Amino acid sequence: MPAQVQVRPALRRGQVRRHLDIAGIDLRPGPGITGSAIASDPPVPGTRETAGRAPLNPSLSTPMNAPASLSNAAHPRIVHHVFFWLKRPDSKEDLDQLLTGIRGLAAIETVRGIHVGVPASTEKREVVDNSYSASEILYFDDLEGQAAYQVHPLHQAFVRTCSHLWAKVVVYDARSA
Repeated sequence: MPAQVQVRPALRRGQVRRHLDIAGIDLRPGPGITGSAIASDPPVPGTRETAGRAPLNPSLSTPMNAPASLSNAAHPRIVHHVFFWLKRPDSKEDLDQLLTGIRGLAAIETVRGIHVGVPASTEKREVVDNSYSASEILYFDDLEGQAAYQVHPLHQAFVRTCSHLWAKVVVYDARSA
C-alpha cells in the first residue's frame, strides 16, 4: 500500500509566485531550459480547474505523477550553502554591503539559482542556530560548475571586496542523493 502524503493547504492564485519571490527563487529559465518552471500559478484545489488532476507534491509543488522533467532529477545537483558572521553584526551598512555582494554572484554563468537570506524569526529551539548574519544558497548542475564558480572573477572580486566584513564563514556543499 502506498504511503499517505499529507498536502498542506493550497495557496491562492498569486501566492505561489509571491512566495517564490520572497524566498529568492529565480524563475528565469536557465541554459537548456525553454520556459519557466512555473508558467502560471496552479489552480485552486476543489474548483473546476483541478477536477481530475493529480495532487501536488508538497516538497516540489509539482504533480506527484509528474514526468521526470519536473521532478528533483531536473533540478541542479549541487548546493553550495554559505553562512556569514559579520565582524560588526549590528551594522546595517555592513550587512547591506554583504547582501549586495552576494546577490552579484547570481551573474556567474554556472550558478543555476540563488537564495540570499538573513536569520528568520522562527521558534527558539536547541537545534536552531540563528547566530549568523547572512546566508547564501547557490545551485549548480555539477561539481565542475561549482569549481568554475570558485575561480570566477566575480567570485574572486566578491571575496576581495567583502571579506573584510566577516569574522567567520562556514560552507556546506551537498549533492543530490
